Amino acid sequence: MRNLIAVIFLVLGTGMLVWGYRESDSIKGRIHQVVSSSTKNRITWMYVGGAVLLTAGACQIFFTGKK
Repeated sequence: MRNLIAVIFLVLGTGMLVWGYRESDSIKGRIHQVVSSSTKNRITWMYVGGAVLLTAGACQIFFTGKK
């Protein structure tokens, strides 16, 4: 059961990172970055959320069950 949750975290984390990258690489994202010289808050939270989910999933896979 823990491995299933870990895999779900890994998939969701990867999805959020890819989605954030695509949003920042779009025409709309580039225009916003040029005009305001910063990224959107939503894109930043996608990166942060994706990294947290990836880390949580990896930790569950690699560090649980080993005693």
